Order: sequence, then structure tokens, then C-alpha cells
Amino acid sequence: MSFRFARTARVGAAVVALGILATVAMPLYQLVPERSRATEADAGLGAIRSAMRVYYGEHGTYANASFVDGARVTVGGLLSVTDSDLAGRYFSTECYTFDGAPDAATYTIECDGANSTAPYASDADGIVATIDQDGEITHQWN
Repeated sequence: MSFRFARTARVGAAVVALGILATVAMPLYQLVPERSRATEADAGLGAIRSAMRVYYGEHGTYANASFVDGARVTVGGLLSVTDSDLAGRYFSTECYTFDGAPDAATYTIECDGANSTAPYASDADGIVATIDQDGEITHQWN
């Protein structure tokens, strides 16, 4: 009788351990597709950051009358980034906007998947990535 109880206890402990692992792993696993899609936004933000550095090198400031809160980064053609450079599978050029108006030394660019018109835009809805003048990229998963 004690052998059967010990075996049952081990099986029960294994089931409990698997349940705990599943509880912890499932939320982490669910973010994997979003994280992989966000890499496309990261690439676009990196290209914009490079263009902003060139702009800063030429003008000594990030500020410009065309760089206003909510403006698309391609508007006015002031940066060397075009609509076709930002057109992707999940994110389109409409996603990439200034988050606040840049000043002389700082800026933030946002890529909001909710604004996408890309072929698989519905898969990017809820993904928001931002980059600042230091190259710091942050993500939000809604």
C-alpha cells in the first residue's frame, strides 16, 4: 500500500510542477509572436535614427518646423527615409511618427501598429515601439 501511495504522490507532484510551469510559460510564449513582429518596427526605427543623426550633423539640432507631434517622419522629405523604406509586412509608413516635437538635442519617434496599412497590419495592432536620440528602443504590448 505504501508503494502505491508514494508512486501516486510522485505523479501528483509531477502534475503540479507541470501545471506551475505551464502557468508561468504560457504568458511568456504568447509574447513571442509580438516580439518577432516588433523587430520589423525596430529596423524601421533604426533607419530613422540614422537619418536623424545625419540631420543633426547637418543642422546642429533635431528641431524643425515640420517635425511636430504626430507628424509622419517621411513628411516633407527632410530625412533620407522614404515611404518605401518603411513599408513592411506588419508596419507601414503611417506607423512612424514624432512623439512630441523634437528640441535641439532630443527626440522620440513612435511606431504604432494600430496605424498600419501594411498587408498584415492586424497582426501588429497593439504593438507600439519607440526610439529616442540615444537609440533606446522600448516596446508596449497592448
